[in-house]
Amino acid sequence: MSEIWNLVIFQPFINALLFLYSVLGRSFGLSIIVFTILVRLLTLPVTQQQARWSKATQELQPKIQELQKKYKNEPEKFTREQSRLYKEAGISQFGCLVPFLIQFPVWIGLYQSISNVLPTNPHQLLNLARHIYVRFPVLSSLVPMDPIFLGLNLGRPAPVLAILTAVTMWAQQKMMATPSADPQQKAMSQSMELTMPLMFLWILWNTASGLGLYFVVTNLLGMIQQYQVGGWGGLATVFQRPSIPAGTARPKGKGDGPKK
Repeated sequence: MSEIWNLVIFQPFINALLFLYSVLGRSFGLSIIVFTILVRLLTLPVTQQQARWSKATQELQPKIQELQKKYKNEPEKFTREQSRLYKEAGISQFGCLVPFLIQFPVWIGLYQSISNVLPTNPHQLLNLARHIYVRFPVLSSLVPMDPIFLGLNLGRPAPVLAILTAVTMWAQQKMMATPSADPQQKAMSQSMELTMPLMFLWILWNTASGLGLYFVVTNLLGMIQQYQVGGWGGLATVFQRPSIPAGTARPKGKGDGPKK
């Protein structure tokens, strides 16, 4: 199993990073950014479909709310009717898992690659040499790589990138969030919007910041893609001021006393 992993994921990632490093002015940060863009382009059909499903689900909310009222005391019938509604709209209820399942091995492979292309001792250097393609000996001359990018050592933890990952992940999830009139479902959705960013914040706090750079870039690209399909979504409501209903008296300020 490890040989298959090395052949399909680990070695291609290491050599791709080394190649990008050689053609991008020996900037490890730019190598990770371009690598992220290439991965995003390869998975574009899947992520584009996910964005469309998210928008379609938001548009179905009025009908789903009607079903919730109609089958308030019949949860099984509600579930069947909701599934039928999704099926008619061409929405997969498990479609959101596909991009995650595709990207998960990318995360692991990239983390291992970053850890290996920045060796800190002779043993790690020897291990790296075994994974560089012998057909491209020029790649071996690039080792050791310069890990500094914008003042950050991408081979070491950087809290700023961990925080940016959490913030951009929360923003992307907010854009894709589906509004719900069900208090329980709404609370669960809001909990997930915080749980995932906080989990990644905890993971990346003590992880090589090159992986954090990958997440920040992929989250920003995801936000751009989601905006093109469905606008700002739930993120637009975060910064909106609450509207004052018509006929409601405006609170008096300091300068709102009676005129003389």
